[in-house]
This record gives sequence, C-alpha cells and structure tokens, in this order.
Amino acid sequence: MAYSLIYNGTILDGNSSKPLKEAAILLKDNRIIQIDKEDSIKLPDDDINKIDAKKGFILPGFIDVHVHLMLDGFDINKIMKTPLSLYFYKAVQNMQLTLNAGVTTVRDAGLADIGLKMAVEQNLIKGPRMQISVNSLSITGGHFDLLLNSGIDATIKYPGFPDCRCDGVEEVRKKVREVLRAGADVIKVMTTGGVISPNDKAEYTQFTEEELKVMVEEGKYREGIKVMAHAHGTQGIKNAIKAGVHSIEHGTYLNDECIQLMLSNETYLIPTLYVIHYNGDLASSTSKNLPEWINEAVEIVDIHRDNIKKAYQAGVKIVMGTDCGIAPHGNNLTELELLCEIGMTPTEAIMAGTKNAAKCMGWEKDLGTLEVGKLADIVISRKDPLTDIKSLGNPDNIVMVMKNGEIVKNQI
Repeated sequence: MAYSLIYNGTILDGNSSKPLKEAAILLKDNRIIQIDKEDSIKLPDDDINKIDAKKGFILPGFIDVHVHLMLDGFDINKIMKTPLSLYFYKAVQNMQLTLNAGVTTVRDAGLADIGLKMAVEQNLIKGPRMQISVNSLSITGGHFDLLLNSGIDATIKYPGFPDCRCDGVEEVRKKVREVLRAGADVIKVMTTGGVISPNDKAEYTQFTEEELKVMVEEGKYREGIKVMAHAHGTQGIKNAIKAGVHSIEHGTYLNDECIQLMLSNETYLIPTLYVIHYNGDLASSTSKNLPEWINEAVEIVDIHRDNIKKAYQAGVKIVMGTDCGIAPHGNNLTELELLCEIGMTPTEAIMAGTKNAAKCMGWEKDLGTLEVGKLADIVISRKDPLTDIKSLGNPDNIVMVMKNGEIVKNQI
C-alpha cells in the first residue's frame, strides 16, 4: 500500500463555500481515506509521500464535459491537408494541456476514438479519463457533414470509424448502433446547424423528434448510454429535449419554452461560453480572408450570454463544458469566470466544473468532490478561486494536478 499526504493548504471540497484551512488529505493508493485539519489526521506507520501545498488551495480535479481532444481549431482547408496520424500525435499534446489546466476528466464530443481512450487507460500516454462519442451524428448536408457542394469531401475517415451521416428513423437506428460498436460511451447528435459549418447555419433544425427518440431509445438498451445534443436553434433544442436527450450543448437560441422543458425533464445545459466568446473575439479581430461564419459568430455572443443567464436564473442545471478543440486547449477553466459573468457565484462555478459535472457524466460516486472513498483527482491552485475565479483560467496558477493518485503536473 502506498500512502500520500497533501498538507499545508486550504481545502475547497466542491460541496460548499466553507473552506477548510490548515487542512490535509491522506491518500491510500488512488483513494482518499482522510480529510481533516492537519493536526487531526491519523497517520499510518508506513512510509508516506508528503506533498506540501505551500498555502495553496486544494480542489477536486475539474471535469470538462465538452471537448474535442483530436482537434486544433476547425478549418476545412487545414483538415483536407492533415494526415490522419497527425491528429493522434496532436491529441497527445492536447491531453497534456488539458491536464495542465487542472482538468482530469472529459467527455469528448467527437473524433476521439476507442484507441485513444485505451492508450490513456493503459498508461501509454498521459491524458484525462474520458467518455467518448466517437463521431457526431448529422443529417445529410448538416453540421459535421463535410462533403462540400464542390464535391470535395473533407471528412476524416479510417477503418472502423463510422461515418456521421444518417437520415430517417431506421438509418439513424443503424448509425447509432455503429457508433456504439465503435466504442462510444455517449451518443452525440447535431440537432441544429453550427456557427462554424460549411453547409448550414446555427438556427437550422436537423433531425425530427422521431429520429431523436430512436437515438435515446438505442442508448437506453446499452445500460443507459446518454445522448448529448449540439443545439443552437430554438426548434432543434425543443425537439431534443422532448425526445429525452440528457444534455443540450451550446443552447444559443433557447427561449422560455425551452427553459421550462429543460426544468421539467431535468435536462443539463452545457453552454460552452468559452468557445462562443473565443469565436466572437476571433471574428471581431479578423480583418482579411473572412470565412463565411464570421458575422454569425459575432452576432450570437450577446444573444447566447443573455439566454444562458435566463436559464441559470430559472434554475436549469448548468455544467462546465468548453468546446476546447474548436477553441484552444489548455485554458478550460476560463469557462468558470464566464459562468460567474452570467450570475454564478465562484462556488457555484467551481461546482459546475466538479460535483455537478460528475453527476452529468454519471461518475459522481468516484469523482467531483473531495470526500473519503473517492478517487484521488486533486488540483492545487496558487490563488484563492473564491476571491479570484479568473485565476483558475491561467494554467500557471494550477501548480499541481493529481489524477487517480498519480501526479501528472507538479510545479509547486
């Protein structure tokens, strides 16, 4: 048995706003076995690896429920020139950036495959634990259908990786089964167009309610696998909620009816404020070679923020997701600052990225809070996030990251 003691810090356990000062956490192998004031910890007789937090702030490992580990931006021209293998090599770098940011668990929203997940689980490469969706289901001509009207197909393809396109109830059913066969832990569907999209616009509705119900049904047959729905437009949001999806990603044009449906169905909202702001800022600063989506990216920033704020005020369950991969990897916790801008307290924002995110992923028994019996996913911040939530968005302030009892970043 291997013991570790993290001491000389203030614990923010992910459950409450009351910090535990001069505190310590005792670990046995990869589990937490004690949390208390330093002078109350009962130390074993065995050798102990002692980790001095140096007056830092000790938090649960963060959870980002919407990333794309295989992507570095979304540029059709770049995709057409990128060799398949390069995506995997870059994913190694992206995963390290994710860990360095304090994120120890992710839900990948498209392109990470079972091999990438297995490589992390077998400790061949370092990365966050993950749930994967493999590929995002799209209608023909919809968001993620990268067959362009020029006839050029920019789709990423290789053996065993299912094509995303499907139309009609039975074709949808078969495609869901293909994605699950490929190792998906969660089903990802595009129920509307996207901001960065070659064939549609964000408001466009995609898939019928009947088609979406088939996806939810097929997931239930596989030990309750959930459906996450990319949804900007109002009708696409409503169709997804009525069909029984687990979470709405983005939610740009949600209205009062959508909010009431989300409350009634206990649907999670993943606003991805980080990517919406990033795209808006990028669009505003770009002065030449303007892609078609630039104007829409600028237009939706305020609409998105205002509607997410309404959802928060109404009590919709909001969880941290960033869309890193479309936005740059490594600044995931910037999302927490943006959640505070729509009204959350720093404690609520931290819980959106820890406790509540773990619930969204169905992993709350092992992750999301610092509690006895849970896995040792632990982050140490140099600064107090309750007084400076913005500090978490700077990876330099994340001085230690532990995943499953192993230190994967150490700058204390």
